[in-house]
Amino acid sequence: MKKLILPAVAICAVCSPMVAKDRVTHNPDATNTETILHVWSWNFPSIAENMKAIADAGFTMLQTSPVQNCYNPEGTSTKLFDAEGKDGNWYYYYQPTAWKIGNQILGTREEMKQMMDSAAKYNVRVIVDVLPNHTAFDVDAVSDEMVAAVGGRDKLYHSNGLQPVRDYNDRLQCTLWGSGGLPDVNTENPDFQKYYMEFVNELLAMGVRGFRYDTAKHIGVHSDPVDTASGVKENDFWDVATGRKSVKGVKLAVPYDSLFVYGEVLQDKNVPEAEYADYFGQTASGYGYHLRHALEKGSANGIDLVGWQHQAAPEFLTTWVESHDTYCNAHESAALTDDQIRTGWVFLTARQNGVPLFFSRPMGSTRSNYWGDNKLGARGNDEFFHPEVVAVNKFRKAMAGEKENLQFSENGSVLLVNRGKKGAAVVNISDSANFVDLPTGLPDGTYRDEVHNKEFKVKKGRLHGILAPHRSYILKK
Repeated sequence: MKKLILPAVAICAVCSPMVAKDRVTHNPDATNTETILHVWSWNFPSIAENMKAIADAGFTMLQTSPVQNCYNPEGTSTKLFDAEGKDGNWYYYYQPTAWKIGNQILGTREEMKQMMDSAAKYNVRVIVDVLPNHTAFDVDAVSDEMVAAVGGRDKLYHSNGLQPVRDYNDRLQCTLWGSGGLPDVNTENPDFQKYYMEFVNELLAMGVRGFRYDTAKHIGVHSDPVDTASGVKENDFWDVATGRKSVKGVKLAVPYDSLFVYGEVLQDKNVPEAEYADYFGQTASGYGYHLRHALEKGSANGIDLVGWQHQAAPEFLTTWVESHDTYCNAHESAALTDDQIRTGWVFLTARQNGVPLFFSRPMGSTRSNYWGDNKLGARGNDEFFHPEVVAVNKFRKAMAGEKENLQFSENGSVLLVNRGKKGAAVVNISDSANFVDLPTGLPDGTYRDEVHNKEFKVKKGRLHGILAPHRSYILKK
């Protein structure tokens, strides 16, 4: 979503009675092996055409941009960003006009089916970005069919849903007013819930096996204020969306614990992270901020990169170095070089927990031209299959069951992720060469890293070697 203001994991079974999964208590033995490629703004044909490359790169899941009908003011969309808004913009698909499959950016329902067939062929799970919290700015662009389905225009939005949020730390405003100026949908309206769940079930029937819920923290949980002026009795959207209850005869069509679901619950004051954890995994946005800070400095000194800084257990967090929002909105992360992003990715992905998401930057993008070729629908740049990215994705799978041990050099520039006695990933996040001399679980001996074929030695439980600037090395027993 454009800023505007604008995030995991397997969840509760659809059986009765429903037993909530504990996503707050950390299991120290839990290891995550999955990785997500965010095929941001790729259209369905581009995704299908590159499915083999995605699978070969070691990604187990891909996340599409929103697939529902969306705002299309000019009737054409070819550019990721057009300052005049005459030739499209990436954030248009974050402005729903109807909950029906297909839009001018990603493609048609038939093209989505072809993409899903390709994903099934290469055993890649597809996650779809969904955003039931709001509609397009232009309320007249919302389809008549959608308006009729929810019981009329006055039933579509919360009673103050057209008023922009002024204080995002006020939970009443955050959940019942318009976030980023986008009109706030009455997600507790049973007619809207039925209409939305029919869309979800259609996606599930096509083979989709996960969802990213955009602006999830703007949809209330039970402890949040209730919009009684709209006739709402309880904040039950998440109960319906996660299959705990049906609405007007419609219920989530597959067991919820078969899906990978996470919510974009951006961390801030007064956010009930533990209560959201009762329903789904969440984004570790705070951790991403700290990791980017370390990459910018070229040193982790004074920065906590060990703790996840979240109320939820780390095995239920979706993590990233950057997201489409940090790249696109205020370009918070866009100045980081591809090399910096890659070293951050290797460190993050080598870790025991979290499910890391790799944001695919635009083809041709540079640090002075963030939009690159500026083509909506096109494949992103080559970074998602860079050898270091591929190596750590596969390392992550190979390290299943192995606990992590993190080590940092005295200058904070060398980050070492040990995984039991089976492997290690060593990263130099600075723009200077560095020596590594840190404790490791690897047995004594000589090792060659899997990407650059450089030699490292372990003597008396310490790893020794020389690291090039902004480079990562993967070592296995």
